[in-house]
Amino acid sequence: MPQAYLEAGDPYHCQCQKTSRLVRERLGWPADRWLTTFQSQFGNDPWLQPYTIDTVARLAQNGTKRIAMVAPGFSADCLETLEELDMENRTAFLANGGERFAYVPCLNDSDAGVAVIASVVRRELMGWL
Repeated sequence: MPQAYLEAGDPYHCQCQKTSRLVRERLGWPADRWLTTFQSQFGNDPWLQPYTIDTVARLAQNGTKRIAMVAPGFSADCLETLEELDMENRTAFLANGGERFAYVPCLNDSDAGVAVIASVVRRELMGWL
């Protein structure tokens, strides 16, 4: 998302930060072992940072050998998300000295996750359909 949207008052950045913090706390991970980054830059305008691809490369260059990537900002992934988050970032991490890269799939990767998405959609559409 372009930085200008945040500056205009869009809540996406704050929602991502809060969701990331809540996931980290639920997992019981210390703050110094968890980073929140942003992917997908398109066009010439600055987008929300830090950029994920730059961060994973820097982590590997600085000696991090293993990372797990989770995308709580996405309830469902698609080919673009998988290609960017998993494939491109995996390549950047391993090419810069990392050894193990794990991508945690989004909710649409399992029947239980799809059931959650469907439940929320049905609830939110009550009275509309």
